[in-house]
Amino acid sequence: MMPDISFADGTTQIAATAWWVWVLVLFVFSFLLGIVAVLAGVGGGVLFVPIVSGFFPFHIDYVRGAGLLVALAGALSAGPPLLRKGIADLKLGLPMALVGSISSIAGALMGLAMPAKNVQLLLGIVILGITAIMLKAGKSGYPEVKEPDALSKMLGISGCYFEEFGQHEVSWQVHRTLVATVLFFIIGFIGGMFGLGAGFANVPVFNLLMGVPLKVAVATSGLVLSINGSAAAWVYMFNGAVLPIIAVPAVGGMMLGSKIGAKLLPKVNTRTIRMIVITILALSGFRSLLKGMGG
Repeated sequence: MMPDISFADGTTQIAATAWWVWVLVLFVFSFLLGIVAVLAGVGGGVLFVPIVSGFFPFHIDYVRGAGLLVALAGALSAGPPLLRKGIADLKLGLPMALVGSISSIAGALMGLAMPAKNVQLLLGIVILGITAIMLKAGKSGYPEVKEPDALSKMLGISGCYFEEFGQHEVSWQVHRTLVATVLFFIIGFIGGMFGLGAGFANVPVFNLLMGVPLKVAVATSGLVLSINGSAAAWVYMFNGAVLPIIAVPAVGGMMLGSKIGAKLLPKVNTRTIRMIVITILALSGFRSLLKGMGG
Protein backbone atom coordinates (compact mmCIF):
# COMPACT_ATOMS: atom_id res chain seq x y z
CA MET A 1 0.00 0.00 0.00
CA MET A 2 1.10 3.57 -0.66
CA PRO A 3 1.93 5.47 2.54
CA ASP A 4 0.13 8.63 3.62
CA ILE A 5 1.04 11.57 1.40
CA SER A 6 1.31 14.99 3.02
CA PHE A 7 0.06 17.60 0.59
CA ALA A 8 1.07 21.24 0.30
CA ASP A 9 -2.10 22.33 2.08
CA GLY A 10 -1.37 20.13 5.08
CA THR A 11 -3.96 17.41 4.33
CA THR A 12 -3.23 13.70 3.92
CA GLN A 13 -4.62 11.03 1.67
CA ILE A 14 -4.37 7.25 2.01
CA ALA A 15 -4.25 5.56 -1.36
CA ALA A 16 -6.33 2.39 -1.56
CA THR A 17 -4.36 1.12 -4.54
CA ALA A 18 -0.85 -0.34 -4.45
CA TRP A 19 1.67 2.45 -5.11
CA TRP A 20 3.31 0.70 -8.07
CA VAL A 21 0.01 0.52 -9.95
CA TRP A 22 -0.24 4.33 -10.12
CA VAL A 23 3.44 4.59 -11.07
CA LEU A 24 2.93 2.12 -13.93
CA VAL A 25 -0.28 3.78 -15.12
CA LEU A 26 1.34 7.22 -15.02
CA PHE A 27 4.37 6.00 -16.99
CA VAL A 28 2.21 4.41 -19.70
CA PHE A 29 -0.04 7.46 -19.85
CA SER A 30 2.96 9.83 -20.09
CA PHE A 31 4.48 7.65 -22.81
CA LEU A 32 1.30 7.89 -24.91
CA LEU A 33 1.04 11.59 -24.12
CA GLY A 34 4.60 12.12 -25.36
CA ILE A 35 3.73 10.56 -28.71
CA VAL A 36 0.55 12.62 -29.09
CA ALA A 37 2.25 15.87 -28.02
CA VAL A 38 4.85 15.59 -30.78
CA LEU A 39 2.29 14.63 -33.43
CA ALA A 40 0.01 17.50 -32.42
CA GLY A 41 2.82 20.06 -32.18
CA VAL A 42 2.11 21.05 -28.57
CA GLY A 43 4.20 20.97 -25.41
CA GLY A 44 3.89 18.01 -23.07
CA GLY A 45 3.29 20.17 -20.01
CA VAL A 46 0.17 21.82 -21.39
CA LEU A 47 -1.38 18.36 -21.85
CA PHE A 48 0.04 16.70 -18.74
CA VAL A 49 -1.19 19.09 -16.04
CA PRO A 50 -4.90 19.41 -16.94
CA ILE A 51 -5.37 15.72 -17.80
CA VAL A 52 -3.49 14.29 -14.81
CA SER A 53 -4.98 16.77 -12.34
CA GLY A 54 -8.45 16.10 -13.72
CA PHE A 55 -8.42 12.31 -13.95
CA PHE A 56 -5.70 11.04 -11.57
CA PRO A 57 -5.99 11.02 -7.76
CA PHE A 58 -2.93 13.24 -7.22
CA HIS A 59 -2.91 16.60 -5.46
CA ILE A 60 -2.64 19.42 -7.98
CA ASP A 61 0.52 20.83 -6.34
CA TYR A 62 2.41 17.62 -7.14
CA VAL A 63 0.95 17.53 -10.66
CA ARG A 64 2.09 21.10 -11.37
CA GLY A 65 5.58 20.37 -10.06
CA ALA A 66 5.84 17.28 -12.26
CA GLY A 67 4.35 19.20 -15.21
CA LEU A 68 7.16 21.75 -15.07
CA LEU A 69 9.76 18.98 -15.10
CA VAL A 70 7.98 17.26 -18.01
CA ALA A 71 8.02 20.47 -20.07
CA LEU A 72 11.59 21.23 -18.97
CA ALA A 73 12.91 17.79 -19.94
CA GLY A 74 11.56 18.06 -23.47
CA ALA A 75 12.92 21.58 -23.96
CA LEU A 76 16.39 20.71 -22.64
CA SER A 77 16.73 17.62 -24.82
CA ALA A 78 15.85 19.58 -27.98
CA GLY A 79 17.72 22.80 -27.17
CA PRO A 80 21.45 22.07 -27.77
CA PRO A 81 21.14 20.68 -31.33
CA LEU A 82 18.89 23.57 -32.36
CA LEU A 83 21.37 26.08 -30.95
CA ARG A 84 24.23 24.42 -32.83
CA LYS A 85 22.27 24.63 -36.09
CA GLY A 86 21.60 28.34 -35.52
CA ILE A 87 17.83 27.92 -35.49
CA ALA A 88 17.32 28.77 -31.81
CA ASP A 89 18.51 32.34 -31.24
CA LEU A 90 20.00 33.53 -27.93
CA LYS A 91 19.57 37.26 -28.62
CA LEU A 92 15.88 36.70 -29.28
CA GLY A 93 15.26 34.26 -26.45
CA LEU A 94 17.27 35.60 -23.51
CA PRO A 95 15.46 38.96 -23.01
CA MET A 96 12.09 37.21 -23.11
CA ALA A 97 13.34 34.42 -20.84
CA LEU A 98 14.64 36.95 -18.30
CA VAL A 99 11.25 38.65 -18.08
CA GLY A 100 9.38 35.35 -18.10
CA SER A 101 11.54 33.68 -15.44
CA ILE A 102 10.91 36.53 -13.00
CA SER A 103 7.16 36.33 -13.50
CA SER A 104 7.18 32.51 -13.43
CA ILE A 105 8.66 32.59 -9.91
CA ALA A 106 5.92 35.00 -8.86
CA GLY A 107 3.30 32.78 -10.49
CA ALA A 108 4.63 29.65 -8.77
CA LEU A 109 4.58 31.36 -5.35
CA MET A 110 1.03 32.62 -5.88
CA GLY A 111 -0.18 29.25 -7.17
CA LEU A 112 1.20 27.38 -4.15
CA ALA A 113 -0.37 29.91 -1.77
CA MET A 114 -3.86 29.49 -3.27
CA PRO A 115 -6.40 26.83 -2.18
CA ALA A 116 -6.39 23.78 -4.45
CA LYS A 117 -9.99 24.29 -5.56
CA ASN A 118 -9.25 27.84 -6.70
CA VAL A 119 -6.24 26.61 -8.68
CA GLN A 120 -8.37 23.90 -10.32
CA LEU A 121 -11.00 26.46 -11.27
CA LEU A 122 -8.48 28.89 -12.76
CA LEU A 123 -6.69 26.02 -14.51
CA GLY A 124 -9.92 25.03 -16.21
CA ILE A 125 -10.43 28.59 -17.45
CA VAL A 126 -6.83 28.81 -18.73
CA ILE A 127 -7.02 25.44 -20.50
CA LEU A 128 -10.25 26.38 -22.25
CA GLY A 129 -8.56 29.62 -23.32
CA ILE A 130 -5.59 27.63 -24.68
CA THR A 131 -8.04 25.40 -26.57
CA ALA A 132 -9.56 28.47 -28.23
CA ILE A 133 -6.07 29.79 -29.14
CA MET A 134 -5.12 26.45 -30.70
CA LEU A 135 -8.32 26.43 -32.74
CA LYS A 136 -7.83 29.93 -34.14
CA ALA A 137 -4.05 30.43 -34.28
CA GLY A 138 -2.54 30.62 -37.72
CA LYS A 139 1.13 30.18 -38.53
CA SER A 140 3.39 31.85 -41.07
CA GLY A 141 6.59 30.17 -42.16
CA TYR A 142 8.42 33.35 -43.15
CA PRO A 143 6.70 36.53 -41.89
CA GLU A 144 7.77 39.77 -43.57
CA VAL A 145 9.07 42.54 -41.28
CA LYS A 146 9.81 45.64 -43.33
CA GLU A 147 11.35 47.72 -40.55
CA PRO A 148 12.63 46.53 -37.14
CA ASP A 149 11.64 48.58 -34.10
CA ALA A 150 14.04 50.64 -32.00
CA LEU A 151 14.16 48.17 -29.09
CA SER A 152 15.06 45.21 -31.28
CA LYS A 153 17.81 47.29 -32.95
CA MET A 154 19.21 48.24 -29.54
CA LEU A 155 19.21 44.58 -28.40
CA GLY A 156 20.59 43.38 -31.74
CA ILE A 157 17.71 40.94 -32.29
CA SER A 158 18.02 39.66 -35.85
CA GLY A 159 19.55 36.63 -37.46
CA CYS A 160 20.08 34.29 -40.36
CA TYR A 161 19.83 30.51 -40.60
CA PHE A 162 20.17 27.87 -43.31
CA GLU A 163 16.85 26.35 -44.38
CA GLU A 164 17.61 22.70 -45.14
CA PHE A 165 14.24 22.01 -46.76
CA GLY A 166 14.66 24.64 -49.48
CA GLN A 167 18.47 24.76 -49.37
CA HIS A 168 18.62 28.53 -48.88
CA GLU A 169 19.47 31.08 -46.21
CA VAL A 170 16.69 32.90 -44.35
CA SER A 171 17.40 36.33 -42.85
CA TRP A 172 14.98 37.74 -40.31
CA GLN A 173 14.35 40.76 -38.10
CA VAL A 174 11.58 41.58 -35.62
CA HIS A 175 9.18 44.33 -34.55
CA ARG A 176 6.69 44.97 -31.71
CA THR A 177 9.37 43.89 -29.22
CA LEU A 178 8.01 45.91 -26.28
CA VAL A 179 4.50 44.45 -26.63
CA ALA A 180 5.99 40.96 -26.86
CA THR A 181 8.01 41.56 -23.68
CA VAL A 182 4.82 42.39 -21.77
CA LEU A 183 3.12 39.27 -23.13
CA PHE A 184 6.06 37.06 -22.14
CA PHE A 185 5.78 38.43 -18.61
CA ILE A 186 2.14 37.30 -18.54
CA ILE A 187 2.95 33.94 -20.15
CA GLY A 188 5.70 33.27 -17.60
CA PHE A 189 3.32 34.02 -14.73
CA ILE A 190 0.68 31.63 -16.09
CA GLY A 191 3.27 28.91 -16.75
CA GLY A 192 4.66 29.17 -13.22
CA MET A 193 1.25 29.23 -11.55
CA PHE A 194 -0.11 26.16 -13.34
CA GLY A 195 3.07 24.23 -14.18
CA LEU A 196 2.36 24.45 -17.91
CA GLY A 197 4.83 24.45 -20.74
CA ALA A 198 4.23 27.73 -22.56
CA GLY A 199 4.99 26.70 -26.14
CA PHE A 200 1.31 27.18 -26.98
CA ALA A 201 1.78 30.93 -26.31
CA ASN A 202 5.51 31.49 -26.95
CA VAL A 203 5.37 30.42 -30.58
CA PRO A 204 2.41 32.63 -31.65
CA VAL A 205 3.98 35.68 -29.95
CA PHE A 206 7.33 35.13 -31.65
CA ASN A 207 5.85 34.18 -35.02
CA LEU A 208 2.64 36.19 -35.43
CA LEU A 209 3.41 39.26 -33.33
CA MET A 210 7.18 39.77 -33.70
CA GLY A 211 7.55 38.34 -37.20
CA VAL A 212 10.04 35.57 -36.39
CA PRO A 213 10.20 32.67 -38.91
CA LEU A 214 8.22 29.68 -37.64
CA LYS A 215 11.21 27.34 -37.24
CA VAL A 216 13.14 29.96 -35.26
CA ALA A 217 10.03 30.68 -33.18
CA VAL A 218 9.54 27.00 -32.27
CA ALA A 219 13.23 26.44 -31.50
CA THR A 220 13.65 29.62 -29.44
CA SER A 221 10.41 28.88 -27.58
CA GLY A 222 12.10 25.77 -26.18
CA LEU A 223 15.04 27.88 -25.00
CA VAL A 224 12.70 30.33 -23.22
CA LEU A 225 10.72 27.45 -21.74
CA SER A 226 13.84 25.78 -20.31
CA ILE A 227 14.85 28.96 -18.46
CA ASN A 228 11.35 29.85 -17.25
CA GLY A 229 10.63 26.27 -16.25
CA SER A 230 13.88 25.99 -14.30
CA ALA A 231 13.07 29.13 -12.30
CA ALA A 232 9.55 27.98 -11.40
CA ALA A 233 10.59 24.37 -10.75
CA TRP A 234 12.93 25.46 -7.94
CA VAL A 235 9.98 27.11 -6.16
CA TYR A 236 7.99 23.86 -6.30
CA MET A 237 11.01 21.84 -5.14
CA PHE A 238 11.71 24.21 -2.23
CA ASN A 239 8.09 23.89 -1.11
CA GLY A 240 8.13 20.09 -1.31
CA ALA A 241 5.74 19.97 -4.27
CA VAL A 242 7.94 17.77 -6.49
CA LEU A 243 7.28 14.13 -5.58
CA PRO A 244 9.70 11.68 -7.27
CA ILE A 245 7.11 8.90 -7.38
CA ILE A 246 5.06 11.13 -9.71
CA ALA A 247 7.77 13.16 -11.47
CA VAL A 248 10.13 10.29 -12.44
CA PRO A 249 7.65 8.06 -14.33
CA ALA A 250 6.06 11.17 -15.89
CA VAL A 251 9.35 12.54 -17.24
CA GLY A 252 10.63 9.11 -18.29
CA GLY A 253 7.44 8.20 -20.12
CA MET A 254 7.16 11.59 -21.80
CA MET A 255 10.74 11.58 -23.10
CA LEU A 256 10.45 8.03 -24.44
CA GLY A 257 7.11 8.77 -26.07
CA SER A 258 8.47 11.97 -27.64
CA LYS A 259 11.19 9.99 -29.42
CA ILE A 260 8.61 7.57 -30.82
CA GLY A 261 6.37 10.48 -31.83
CA ALA A 262 9.23 12.15 -33.72
CA LYS A 263 9.68 8.97 -35.79
CA LEU A 264 5.95 8.69 -36.50
CA LEU A 265 5.54 12.38 -37.40
CA PRO A 266 6.21 12.04 -41.19
CA LYS A 267 3.73 9.15 -41.45
CA VAL A 268 0.55 10.46 -39.80
CA ASN A 269 -2.11 13.08 -40.44
CA THR A 270 -1.09 15.68 -37.88
CA ARG A 271 -4.24 17.78 -38.48
CA THR A 272 -6.43 14.92 -37.23
CA ILE A 273 -4.17 14.34 -34.21
CA ARG A 274 -4.26 18.05 -33.40
CA MET A 275 -8.07 18.09 -33.41
CA ILE A 276 -8.13 15.06 -31.09
CA VAL A 277 -5.75 16.86 -28.72
CA ILE A 278 -7.92 20.01 -28.78
CA THR A 279 -10.95 17.87 -27.90
CA ILE A 280 -9.07 16.22 -25.01
CA LEU A 281 -7.92 19.61 -23.74
CA ALA A 282 -11.48 20.94 -23.83
CA LEU A 283 -12.74 17.95 -21.83
CA SER A 284 -9.90 18.35 -19.34
CA GLY A 285 -10.66 22.05 -18.99
CA PHE A 286 -14.31 21.35 -18.18
CA ARG A 287 -13.22 18.61 -15.77
CA SER A 288 -10.93 21.06 -13.95
CA LEU A 289 -13.77 23.58 -13.75
CA LEU A 290 -16.05 20.95 -12.20
CA LYS A 291 -13.39 19.93 -9.65
CA GLY A 292 -12.78 23.57 -8.81
CA MET A 293 -16.49 24.09 -8.20
CA GLY A 294 -16.64 21.00 -6.01
CA GLY A 295 -18.02 18.65 -8.63
